[in-house]
Amino acid sequence: MKEMASKKAKDNFGELLDTAQREPVRITKKDRPVAVVISLDEYQRLQELEDLVWAKKAQSASKKGYLNNKDSEALLGDLLNAKD
Repeated sequence: MKEMASKKAKDNFGELLDTAQREPVRITKKDRPVAVVISLDEYQRLQELEDLVWAKKAQSASKKGYLNNKDSEALLGDLLNAKD
C-alpha cells in the first residue's frame, strides 16, 4: 500500500486519485495514519463482500430458528394489540 502525507495529497490531488485507481493509498498526518483512499471499483467490491457476509449471517440466523420477517411482523402485531 502506498503512503502519502496529507499535505502532499492535497497539493497533488490528481496524483492521489491516479494512484488510488491502482492501489489503496494510506494518508498520514504528522506521521499518523488518518485515512485510506481507494478506487470506486474497490469500494463497490468491498460493499458487495459486506452484503454477502450479512446475507450469510441472516441465513444462518434463520436456520437457527430466529423469526423471519413475516413471523416477526405477526409477533409484533400480536404484542401491540394485546390487551392488559
